Amino acid sequence: MTRFEPLENDLLLRTARGEKVERPPMWVMRQAGRYLPEYHQAKGNHDFFECCRSPEIASTLTLQPIERYKGLIDAAIIFSDILVIPQAMGMTVEMVDKKGPVFPHPLKSPSDPQYKELMARNVDVEKELDYVYQAITMTRRKLKGRVPLFGFCGAPWTLLCYMVEGGGSKLFVQVKTWIYKYPEESKALLKKIAVLCVEYLALQVQAGAQIVQVFDSWAAELSPSSFQQFSLPYLRYISEHLPTRLRQLGLDVVPMVVFAKGAWYALDSLCDSGYDVVGLDWLQDPAEAVKIAKGRVVLQGNADPGILYGSREAITAVVEEMVSGFGGGKQGWIANLGHGA
Repeated sequence: MTRFEPLENDLLLRTARGEKVERPPMWVMRQAGRYLPEYHQAKGNHDFFECCRSPEIASTLTLQPIERYKGLIDAAIIFSDILVIPQAMGMTVEMVDKKGPVFPHPLKSPSDPQYKELMARNVDVEKELDYVYQAITMTRRKLKGRVPLFGFCGAPWTLLCYMVEGGGSKLFVQVKTWIYKYPEESKALLKKIAVLCVEYLALQVQAGAQIVQVFDSWAAELSPSSFQQFSLPYLRYISEHLPTRLRQLGLDVVPMVVFAKGAWYALDSLCDSGYDVVGLDWLQDPAEAVKIAKGRVVLQGNADPGILYGSREAITAVVEEMVSGFGGGKQGWIANLGHGA
């Protein structure tokens, strides 16, 4: 097993485990990216997914905010994308400039031959996503113990949305058709994705990730009852099976974070979903969230990313309100934005 240097700043990991700390740790979900001039320099003429597939470039991009904001950020998150799992399953995904990710051939219906192929395919996550693991190992070495490294994956529901809609959507007509017209076929695919997520996250930990986060970016598109059917069971599958898989690989269990954007109505259920940390978006009031959580989990979040367009005074006011709402931040809170900036 790869040996890494001891961790100098373990503040975030201690917080994620529920320990009392000297100050709240802070990181940002999309802290590496195009707002940094050095990102464009390192990216060069490579497209987005080429950067993800190059361990050297992905590692460089991951470290840029850590280098630029030395001592201010308490974790790095590997530069990658949630859609690498659909790619590993055999679907084509392209990153189109000013439009975002696009699936040229989305899933049309369960009678679509592509659906049958996806369900029948034995996906070798270890082989197909080896470039992610290489990037994680390389990044851990370069970090030299400065801060812990996050691994991550997309939640099954969010990945299904992309695979069926063919990209981002305003109305989510296609995926709503799937879950309400073909609920059993939808659940079968969600389960397959969940199984792949477990293995993918376990192999990220084996490669060097010290904490993992599951992003359910489109959770808000589900009603409370639909969330209980089409998202929560698969989030729970991951939280229940990942620790077992890690032990099978002879690895220590790492803290797990779930971020279901827009699912404010499901906070109570998410606190009982098996994760150590529950991420909040900016639509939730910190003090109210603390009351609902009742100390069952550590909370993460949740400033509106829009404050970054504001003045220093406005940002300070929001941060002070967050600190107060989360009870001062010496236990049970990881400071973050309520979404990627």
